[in-house]
Amino acid sequence: MSMATVPTNALSAEAAIQFDRALELLEGREIAVLTGAGVSTDSGIPDYRGEGAPVRSPMTFQQFIADAQYRKRYWAGSHLGWSHFDAARPNAGHLALAQLEQSGIINGVVTQNVDGLHLRAGSQRVVDLHGTMDKVRCLRCGQAFARADIAARIDAANPWLETTDPAAINPDGDANVASFDEFITPDCTVCGGVLKPDIVFFGEFVPTEKFSEAAALVKKSGAMIVAGSSLVVNSGIRLIDQATRRRIPLIVINRGETKGDTRAAVKIDAGTSEVLVALMERLAR
Repeated sequence: MSMATVPTNALSAEAAIQFDRALELLEGREIAVLTGAGVSTDSGIPDYRGEGAPVRSPMTFQQFIADAQYRKRYWAGSHLGWSHFDAARPNAGHLALAQLEQSGIINGVVTQNVDGLHLRAGSQRVVDLHGTMDKVRCLRCGQAFARADIAARIDAANPWLETTDPAAINPDGDANVASFDEFITPDCTVCGGVLKPDIVFFGEFVPTEKFSEAAALVKKSGAMIVAGSSLVVNSGIRLIDQATRRRIPLIVINRGETKGDTRAAVKIDAGTSEVLVALMERLAR
């Protein structure tokens, strides 16, 4: 997959200064990377908290498991959102990170995103802290299903859904739908249990083994980059806590403020694609 060059002169004068400072700190170090929704906006997937992002109240895990109507609403919206996610393609930022990993400069990618775009871009070691939309699990027996197979079942059971135009696609793959009362929710073909996309809902904890894998990448690194995350979610804060305790350089790349800005050695207020491509071109040469 080819990567379109993003000109470094796309950076503002201040961002260019910070970029040069970041390069000085990153050169010669093994780097851990944490990405958030801002990395995928150039692929057409919206941000949670970036400029212009709508205020939303995502469904909680407790709501999902407690009420069949909530599950209908979620699955109707999630199915429409999945079609959008499945059609999305990696952008220049995803591809730059894959190249940096292949060059041995970064040791993998820890992501808060559920869109699977890092893997599609060619990254080999991806720790999906919040799960991935392309898998579905039964909450009763644990059976795993490919999302494409569940999507085919939903299409067959709900042909009217194809004519529904979602009001908005959200970064977690959910979409706002106006009507879902007629929706037929898929269940587990093994035990009849409740199916749920293999992602971490609000109100759930990141699986211990996932966080341990992410923490191991930070522990062995000599620097850390946070790209496209406002760091509002606790899992991200816990990882930068580890970086700051070890006193390794923390570079934050994000449009607008983040909760990690005061702890960053360098904050680059710019889009992630252009900065990551520029870093790849300078560090991997």
